[in-house]
Amino acid sequence: MDKTIRAVYPHYYPPGAVQFFLDLHNERRIREALAREDIYFAEVQGEIVGTGSIRGNEICRLFILPECQAKGYGTRLMDFLEDMVFRKYQAVHIDASFPAESMYLKRGYRIKTYEKIETGGGDYLCYHTMEKAADGKG
Repeated sequence: MDKTIRAVYPHYYPPGAVQFFLDLHNERRIREALAREDIYFAEVQGEIVGTGSIRGNEICRLFILPECQAKGYGTRLMDFLEDMVFRKYQAVHIDASFPAESMYLKRGYRIKTYEKIETGGGDYLCYHTMEKAADGKG
């Protein structure tokens, strides 16, 4: 996660927002999340190239290593995660970072709300909450 955030997020967010993401997804918080969430990994030849979590009907912590993006790993991981959520719920919810938003729109998600968090130093983290219905109608 750290590698992906450092490589991709500075192209979309100011420094305070990037640091917010790094703090949110640090090792301690990931260890805590292991007890609360179902965490899944995408592996290629024994190497972890991506991760995603399910918490109720929310998909979160979806990251693919920068050098492994645009190779279908994210799509396959999302297919799996959505299938897991749709087994129990009628809709999937996601907090969409700017780098991933277009992927979610292509997958049939629709924007629900616009959110903005002040991260300090005058920087803001802006994102959309999104939803996809099991019937594919958003």
